[in-house]
Amino acid sequence: MKVLLTLVFVLCSYSTAQEADDNGSFKLEKKFRLNGLATQAAFGESSEQALRTTVRLTRNDKLIALGGIVDSRGYVLTKASDCVGAREAETSDGKKYRLKIKKRDEATDLALYQLLAEDDTSFPAVNWQEGNNTKTGSWVLSAFSMLKEIRVGVASGKTRKIGREGGVMGVILGQDGDSVGGVRINEVVPQAAAYKSGLREGDVITKVDGRRVKKRDHVVKGVSNNDPGDVVRIEIKRKEELKIFNVTLGHRSVTFDLFNRNLQMSGPVSKRKDNFPQILQHDLPLPKNSMGGPLFNLQGECIGFNIARVDRVTIYSLPSSEVRLTLKKFFVK
Repeated sequence: MKVLLTLVFVLCSYSTAQEADDNGSFKLEKKFRLNGLATQAAFGESSEQALRTTVRLTRNDKLIALGGIVDSRGYVLTKASDCVGAREAETSDGKKYRLKIKKRDEATDLALYQLLAEDDTSFPAVNWQEGNNTKTGSWVLSAFSMLKEIRVGVASGKTRKIGREGGVMGVILGQDGDSVGGVRINEVVPQAAAYKSGLREGDVITKVDGRRVKKRDHVVKGVSNNDPGDVVRIEIKRKEELKIFNVTLGHRSVTFDLFNRNLQMSGPVSKRKDNFPQILQHDLPLPKNSMGGPLFNLQGECIGFNIARVDRVTIYSLPSSEVRLTLKKFFVK
């Protein structure tokens, strides 16, 4: 209640904190707006807890992900697919530590590292929320990229499972059947997997991984049964010539986001955004390289770990219950 009253005071202080724009109208000074410094200060201890238990993971001095300290011995949890090659971690007090990879979990896209300290350093670890009690509309917060500020928002969607998408070639299929001799490609998405492999508009797909196809559904099923990164053998007829291509499949969301205006405005998003056992959705304005860090409630309790930037207003987090199940598999209390 104290936090909410403070926020109301801050956001309503416009009479003494206004600035005029070129049209002569007024707006709140930057420090008083959403995620401004004055607003962040209203979150007090929760803000401090987020900053001191979050670390920056770097490769060649470049930020690639955030992580959360889950054990006082320096164990750090982060997003596995983003932190490949991480060499060093930096805490909010500016100290840097070498990293050692301990475990990875494909199902949740989580990885466990350990900070290598020269002495018996005891690190501040997150305090867990018991159960999944976060409701849509609840305030949530996370540390921001440089660990000097936080970002504030709300839980914006129901906790739910995110299913598997399967790999895609990046083509739009057209006419099919015996008269065509297979399935015609009407369009190839620029720079997608099919384009890079050499497939072209007008090609007729005759086989997928050695199996003859005559219907669009046959092609879709034959391809989507594979995961992004898998190689699929595609046989086509180009005019009167038969050709074979090995296509390394891409991610559906990445491939077809080019057609979505909202996603065009979103900037870089996470490569893996699907196939999670359960997610908590929120709207914190975090960049792609800030995934892997912990998410907190107003009491400073860790309610999840940010696992995917989906678009400019959607972040997926793994709820604390799922994260702790994975930690049990990693043999960390």
